[in-house]
Amino acid sequence: MARALGLLGNEWTVLILQRALLGTTRYSGFLHELPISNSVLTSRLNTLVDEGLLEHRIYQRNPIRAEYRLTDRGRSVWSILLAIWDWERTWVSHQDETLPTMSHTPCGCDFRPVLACTACDKAVAVQDVSTSWGPSGSWARSSADAMTRRRSGRRAKPVFFPETMEAFGDRWSSSMIGAAFLGICRFSEFQSALSMPPSLVADRLQLFVAQGVLTTVQHGQRANWVEYHLTEKGRAFFPVVMLMLTWAEKWYRSEEGPALIHVHDDCQKEFVPTLTCSHCGRRLKGGDVLPSTAQFASGAS
Repeated sequence: MARALGLLGNEWTVLILQRALLGTTRYSGFLHELPISNSVLTSRLNTLVDEGLLEHRIYQRNPIRAEYRLTDRGRSVWSILLAIWDWERTWVSHQDETLPTMSHTPCGCDFRPVLACTACDKAVAVQDVSTSWGPSGSWARSSADAMTRRRSGRRAKPVFFPETMEAFGDRWSSSMIGAAFLGICRFSEFQSALSMPPSLVADRLQLFVAQGVLTTVQHGQRANWVEYHLTEKGRAFFPVVMLMLTWAEKWYRSEEGPALIHVHDDCQKEFVPTLTCSHCGRRLKGGDVLPSTAQFASGAS
């Protein structure tokens, strides 16, 4: 999970994968479509090749010309990006004006992705899933590598998926979001479970409360205790979290076994998430999902 969060917690990586899923393959294409520097683009492409999400192919020898093609591992991130798109468009101010609607080509309708259980096909929300640590699971092994998560380039702050990157853009934020979904709600619990410095706990809690992802609740029996609970906006981030964890388990699975075990309470089967169309109810496939406007065709615009 640390490796997956290290990769997908970087906005440039997410944007390069988004462009690749829409058909961009050449270095010049990524550079033209994204407001990114040559050095950052080269670094991120090399990382994606090293991690097996892109394949570097030479298609011409004289002069040398190459392209970057998605591997199966790279193509499989489409559902995570779709969940990020939906959450940002629904919950982040002004994103409904900058991100396009999506069309499901089999039914021909604009839609929203719905998180569902592959075992029973029922829609699933955060309260419908029970999660426990697996054989390879621990907080220490699930925190992303800080060395892979700095964002640099022509822009100083995330601008395309700003609040998603606040949640996954550094090791402490992603760990705290995960802890909140596992039921941790007090300052001392965050500090103890994650071995975080108190100043960082306070900073991240303040950030998530300001964003409306967490809200403060007075403890019912202890007047001097304040708890931090996920809001409706915070709970709506659950599809992004589950799809990212499932992707991590599939492609970076430890020999010891899964880091987390998820059970769908309704059918009592292992919860493996899928996305369905809000209009026709059919399972979504990456090739059947297209932007219904050209508004997001170029990140540089």
